[in-house]
Amino acid sequence: MVLMILTAAYLLGAAAGIAAQKLALDKQTDAASATVTASSAEGNWGLSFQEEGKTPAGNATFEELAQYDAFYAEQTDEKVLYLTFDAGYENGNTASILDTLKKHNVSATFFVVGTYIESEPELVKRMAQEGHIVGNHTWHHPDMSQIATMDAFKKELVDVEDAYRDATGEEMTKFYRPPQGKYSESNLKMAQELGYKTFFWSLAYVDWYDNDQPTKEAAFEKLLGRIHPGAIVLLHSTSDTNAQILDELIQKWEEMGYKIRPLTEL
Repeated sequence: MVLMILTAAYLLGAAAGIAAQKLALDKQTDAASATVTASSAEGNWGLSFQEEGKTPAGNATFEELAQYDAFYAEQTDEKVLYLTFDAGYENGNTASILDTLKKHNVSATFFVVGTYIESEPELVKRMAQEGHIVGNHTWHHPDMSQIATMDAFKKELVDVEDAYRDATGEEMTKFYRPPQGKYSESNLKMAQELGYKTFFWSLAYVDWYDNDQPTKEAAFEKLLGRIHPGAIVLLHSTSDTNAQILDELIQKWEEMGYKIRPLTEL
């Protein structure tokens, strides 16, 4: 009996020790995962929506961005929004988007990559002729946070400027959007030194997968439910859904009391 009690006590103690070791290992794993997550998120623009109808919190504050002439929204209670599109390639939706913007007399900003200007000069010219701003989304759409030298950073932007000038005969507005929202403080400073203003966003949704487009209902849930005063809205011009809903979307924003202003007024 004594032997059985001692054996049981030993086994319980061993089990407790193993459990304690596992708990410690789990904590180490969790800590390591948290470190990896924090590291991988560094330099990626992100938002935290805390209250419907209010400006979300960004990775950086208004004040932190302002020192680099960078923005993600406007600090205002006025119901205004700024409509922007990212254009990496053409798949047949941009003309429809431009038709809708013209119908509503809305001036938007199109952030284009250099290859887009090369392949679609007529659409780019139409953007400019119809009063839209054409901004710089770099030539190759790289992770700009990994570019450490001014020469390399400058080339990504200047090559787009040159292509735009060749296509339209005009100088490009010096508005810059980092591809995928990846950035660093040194990048923001480089853009500023080149005379650029940097624009992130305060409202976007997953609209860029050609073969997995959101439904109209899913799009409206995000784009109406999360709209807020001073919003910079990011849509992709490649999206079939965006082209299909834009007319109704603009109407609904207007019914909610919003005015759409060009980014130059921010």
